[in-house]
Amino acid sequence: MFPKTGNVLPSREANQAFTTMISRTLVEELGRTHQAVKTTIRWTGASERSVKHWLAGTHAPQGPHLLALMRHSDRILGTLLVAAGRRDILLAVELSALRQKLSDVVDLIDGLAENQEPSGP
Repeated sequence: MFPKTGNVLPSREANQAFTTMISRTLVEELGRTHQAVKTTIRWTGASERSVKHWLAGTHAPQGPHLLALMRHSDRILGTLLVAAGRRDILLAVELSALRQKLSDVVDLIDGLAENQEPSGP
């Protein structure tokens, strides 16, 4: 007889905590409207039924769908980085986004300054 070996599967509580975390983050960002479902479908290519399950917190996205959510949603990416204990990477992502926003504001200010006619005496 062989000894029992193998991987320990995550507990049901851990799976439910992950599912709830994803659901809350999606609802915070997109809401519970049909438009939220359509947006999530567009981001992931998942079926309407799957997306409704994600928003309801009964199932969580897996594999390619989770990657697509991370690609399109900074909130999902941030939530997963925090859950993984990688706040340092989250800070780098946030700084990069802030730098881009500041650059956009500077470009907007420069554009406004160029469009103003100089006032003469």
